[in-house]
Amino acid sequence: MPVLLVALGAFQWGLSGGLASILMDAGWSPQVITLWRVVFGLVCMGTWLAWRFYGGMRGEFGWRLVAWSTVAGLGVTGNLVYYFLSISAGSVAVAITLMYTAPVMVYLVSFLLRTERPTLGSGLVIVATLVGITLMTGVYTGSSVRLTTFAITSGLLSGASYALFIFAFKSAGRHGSTPAALTVAFTAAVIALAPLVDWSQAIRAPASPDFGLFILFGLMGAGLSFLCYFTGLRGVLPSTAAVTAMVEPATATLFGVLLLGQLLSPSEAAGVVVILVAVTWLNVQQQLQRRREARNP
Repeated sequence: MPVLLVALGAFQWGLSGGLASILMDAGWSPQVITLWRVVFGLVCMGTWLAWRFYGGMRGEFGWRLVAWSTVAGLGVTGNLVYYFLSISAGSVAVAITLMYTAPVMVYLVSFLLRTERPTLGSGLVIVATLVGITLMTGVYTGSSVRLTTFAITSGLLSGASYALFIFAFKSAGRHGSTPAALTVAFTAAVIALAPLVDWSQAIRAPASPDFGLFILFGLMGAGLSFLCYFTGLRGVLPSTAAVTAMVEPATATLFGVLLLGQLLSPSEAAGVVVILVAVTWLNVQQQLQRRREARNP
């Protein structure tokens, strides 16, 4: 169940990526879209937290939870901001390929901290996911791909921020409830985004005909997806969560094919298959390992 929750969260992120594409085509800036995504997440988690408080729950905000959740919120913000910067300085292909180096970073940190042991299988999964992303984006062809130092640096920082919020959310989960941790994380993200947003455009969103999409985007992109992801993250290793989240770009690609009428080339289709097979294989192997450990304590 924890792995399925992580996958469900990533699946919703992929769908929200398709909705974000529609909103950007309608003229909304990435920063404004990201702000409303985080605001809706904050409203959802704040409402849940208020309901818990009304029911008698107290003492939700220990300093460790606040500290780790704040770091997680900054990681979420960095992931999104650096991703968009990489796109503006290079291309979507470069940005998404570099952002999804996050599993490699998570594995390396896990090995350095000795929370996991390196295995041939885990190494193959890392390689397979990166190959899948490369096939999906077509970055290997070099056509219409602009590689600049700023684009590469921003893309890698996006991946590092992705890895940061995985570890931070994992640590926050040990010190408090899901709504408390996510409320702090989203609050930190809103504060970090504030100086980057065109507020004249942001305040026009509620009165626009696109606000229904904003609501759906916010609920799916933050309110429900982070709830699923954070809850599932409590029961899986960071590296498992990082690789399982690879269903996000695959979902976004399928969204484009099924709902936006975008065509999928043979290499892109192969990339989707490689990612899904790698994620499935990793999770099946880990379940088998847990069963063996249970039989031979």
